[in-house]
Amino acid sequence: MERNILEVSQVNEYIKFIMDRDELLGSICVRGELSNYKVYPSGHHYFTMKDTNGALRCVMFKGSAMRLRFRPENGMKIIAAGRVTVFPRDGAYQLYVESMTPDGVGDLYVAFEQLKQKLQAEGLFDKTIKKPLPTYPHTIAIVTSGAGAAIMDMLRILGRRYPLSKVKILPVRVQGEEAPAEIAGAIRYANKYHVADVIITGRGGGSMEDLWAFNDERVARAIFDSELPVVSAVGHEPDVTISDFVADVRAATPSNAAELVAPDQQDLRKMLLNVQNRMLAVMQKQLKLSRQQLAAISSKRVMQSPLGYVQDKRMLLDYSSTRLIAGQKSILDRKKQTLVRLSAKLDAMSPLRVLGRGYSVAMKQDGSVLHAAEDTAVGEMISVRLQKGSLMAQVQEIQEEKA
Repeated sequence: MERNILEVSQVNEYIKFIMDRDELLGSICVRGELSNYKVYPSGHHYFTMKDTNGALRCVMFKGSAMRLRFRPENGMKIIAAGRVTVFPRDGAYQLYVESMTPDGVGDLYVAFEQLKQKLQAEGLFDKTIKKPLPTYPHTIAIVTSGAGAAIMDMLRILGRRYPLSKVKILPVRVQGEEAPAEIAGAIRYANKYHVADVIITGRGGGSMEDLWAFNDERVARAIFDSELPVVSAVGHEPDVTISDFVADVRAATPSNAAELVAPDQQDLRKMLLNVQNRMLAVMQKQLKLSRQQLAAISSKRVMQSPLGYVQDKRMLLDYSSTRLIAGQKSILDRKKQTLVRLSAKLDAMSPLRVLGRGYSVAMKQDGSVLHAAEDTAVGEMISVRLQKGSLMAQVQEIQEEKA
């Protein structure tokens, strides 16, 4: 019996033909753990799914991978949907994955937690860099759907609480694939042209899928980069999004956001009335004190009789002048007595008194006094000072003193 001999490629094509016609393999869901996960520059994902008893090679092409809402990681348990067939070139069968979800939890939840951990590690949730809201905003920008119930609630509350502020609506889509780019673009536009003092961004309630635009990384980074303070108001109070963590202030609802950014005019009126009453009380107290001071001044004698006050001061001036003159005369008398006493002592010590008793003083031409005969020389001219006048003499002879 002659056997039918086939080429290798023919065998692979035949097995592929059989597997492609199998209904189970044509649409199958497989549960397993990811390993050897690699993303190639082409955008295709290659990995292996395994359990305790086996392994299955898998591929996810770029078009399907772009629809992933989470980031697959090694060791993650997943459920992959697709078809099993043979790659004829290698003769190996593998699972061609069309969609993938985490096993046990939704893919949106996993994507939420992954992005939350990433941004938190980068410091986007740091409370120390949160910007305060302006106390009295001149202009409020709202980034949300222009036709939703949320914008109507916010406008109503803002108009009731603080009608002095202007409201600028930057309408965007808040749901769908285009929503994140529009929201992030509106926030950047508000900052570039400084259209307001504070930004509110958000939408009304809905499912996690409905709110997913506010879990987008582009929106989160636009909020973080904003120089204007941003209030996140997404859904109802139990709803939490990435935008809530990044924003400067998180509001429980859009209505609550309007209450947070705008002061209540009733509270302002009460505060102003309180300030007015306190100012009035202070002015009344000051006026009362001034009246008391005026009454005290009016009761003084100078105000009752200005001329009598001047006369009293004149008498005081005369009394002070008399005392001052007497004091000066007493001091002058004491100084005169001191001068007479010192003059007498000085006169007693004066050389002129000695000359008056018949003595004289011999001096050299330079005015120095001669104390001894050897202080001069024969022929030298000397001056002799008498009580009255002086004589010019020439030394004829010097006599030495005999012992």
